[in-house]
Amino acid sequence: MLTFEDVRVTRGDFTLSADLAIETGARIAILGPSGAGKSTLLALVGGFLTPDSGRITWGGTDITDLTPSERPVATIFQDNNLFPHLTVTRNVGLGLRPNGRLSADDRARVADALRDVGLAGMGDRKPGDLSGGQQSRVALARAGLQDKPILLLDEAFSALGPALKSEMIDLVLRLAQARDLTLLMITHDPDDARRLKGQTIVVADGRAHQPQDTDALLADPPPALGAYLAG
Repeated sequence: MLTFEDVRVTRGDFTLSADLAIETGARIAILGPSGAGKSTLLALVGGFLTPDSGRITWGGTDITDLTPSERPVATIFQDNNLFPHLTVTRNVGLGLRPNGRLSADDRARVADALRDVGLAGMGDRKPGDLSGGQQSRVALARAGLQDKPILLLDEAFSALGPALKSEMIDLVLRLAQARDLTLLMITHDPDDARRLKGQTIVVADGRAHQPQDTDALLADPPPALGAYLAG
């Protein structure tokens, strides 16, 4: 279980607090107005931001002060963070070897990961030779090789068209189920949240609220979420 225990972070006029629990293996969408703190919430999980107070635990272990590399977390960002001068194989291989030195066994694992995301045979290409959807698949393959039990998607597919975005979400769900991952995904689209078929955390008015069943939440949204969705 991933827990936020009286967590609070303040940066200038911005404050976000969270006191919530996420079950292991949960599929969580994160919805809320722009600037409410959705990315801040994921940054706290990923270790890119340290709270001013409170603590974050995973499986009962305090991870609040661990560095991003020490945490049980893999993150995919909107720009995918691919290195344009490296081949697809080498980009994905960074999930195994941050120093980039891949053994024959490592390369075999990378090839398997690329096959799992539908990119078999594309290991020698550069990111610039790929479509946006293919680049997202490369980032997903790399995240999978990190072998972390928590996967964060920080608007990872927001630049994709509706059909391709749905395809990527379905792919993430298949991989998450196969590896029993706990999944947290920021989205601005309630249809994306519904597609996860899980729960949703609303971030609004300076607080990240407890996860709720997505269908029930969207059928009767709280005022802050309702105003955001109506806008």
